[in-house]
Amino acid sequence: MRNSRLDVRPLSGAGGAEIFGVDVAQDLDDDTVRDIRDALNEHCVVFFRDQELDVARHKAFARRFGPLFIHPNYGTTGDDPEVVMVRREPGDAGHIGEDWHTDTTMVAEPPMGAILYGIDVPPYGGDTMFANQYLAYDALSPAMKKMLEGLRGVHSDITEAGPLAGKKNKNRSTKHRDDAAWQETRNTHPIVRTNRETGRRCLFVNAANTIGVDGMTEAESKALLGFLLAHGNRPEFTFRFRWQRGSVAFWDNRSTRHIALGDTGPFRRLMRRIQIGGDVPI
Repeated sequence: MRNSRLDVRPLSGAGGAEIFGVDVAQDLDDDTVRDIRDALNEHCVVFFRDQELDVARHKAFARRFGPLFIHPNYGTTGDDPEVVMVRREPGDAGHIGEDWHTDTTMVAEPPMGAILYGIDVPPYGGDTMFANQYLAYDALSPAMKKMLEGLRGVHSDITEAGPLAGKKNKNRSTKHRDDAAWQETRNTHPIVRTNRETGRRCLFVNAANTIGVDGMTEAESKALLGFLLAHGNRPEFTFRFRWQRGSVAFWDNRSTRHIALGDTGPFRRLMRRIQIGGDVPI
C-alpha cells in the first residue's frame, strides 16, 4: 500500500482493517477515496465505526467506488431496488447469509463489493466472519494449483431463489424471490480468479452459488468443490467483525467469502446493504 493519510489498523493476520478519522457521509476527496481503495485491496475488508449514514449518503459513498448493483432476487425488501435491508427478527429460524458465500456470483459480472451499515444491532451476537481467498489459494499445493488452471465453476441462483426459496422464506424476514416470474441465472467463472487491480490470485467458488465444475461429472464436481469450499473456510484464513450501531463494513467481493452468524437470540438485527458493480472475472 502506498503512503496513506488514513489511520488504518489491521484487524487480524488473515485480513480486515479498521479505518479511523474518516466520516464516510461527507464528500470525500479523491486522495481519500484512493487510500480507502488501497486499504480494501490490501486487507480485503475495511471497517468504519460511529458513522451516521442515511440512504442518500450511503449511496453516494458507494458510488465513489463504482456503479451501484441491483440484486435480481430481493423483490420484497423495499421500494428502492439499489438497497437491500438485511433483517432478522426474534423468532426467525433462518436468515440471509447463514452459509459461507460470495455475493451474487451467478451473474455475468458479479459485484466487486458491498457496503453494509449497522442500523439496529444486538448488544451481542450477529457478528460477520470473512475468509480471505488470496490466502486460501496461496496455501494450495503446486499440483492443485496446476490442476485448477483453466477450470471454470458453474454459478447459479437455483439453490437460493425460485421454488427452493419458498420453504426458507417462511423462516426468515428478508426473503429471496420465489414468484412464478423468477428464472434461473447461470454463468461460469474461473475457479482461480485474478484481481485486475492487484494482480493477485484467489479462489472464486462459494457454497451459495457454485453448483458444479464446467466439463466435469456431478461426482467429480462434488468432490473437487467439496474440498475447495472446506479449504477456503479454514480458520487461519478467517477474521471476525463485531458490529455496533453505526458500523460500516466494506468488503471486496472478489477476494472474500463471508457468513452472518445467527446467534442473535431474542434481539432484532437490521442492516442496510448497497452493492457495487463489478466486471467479468478473469
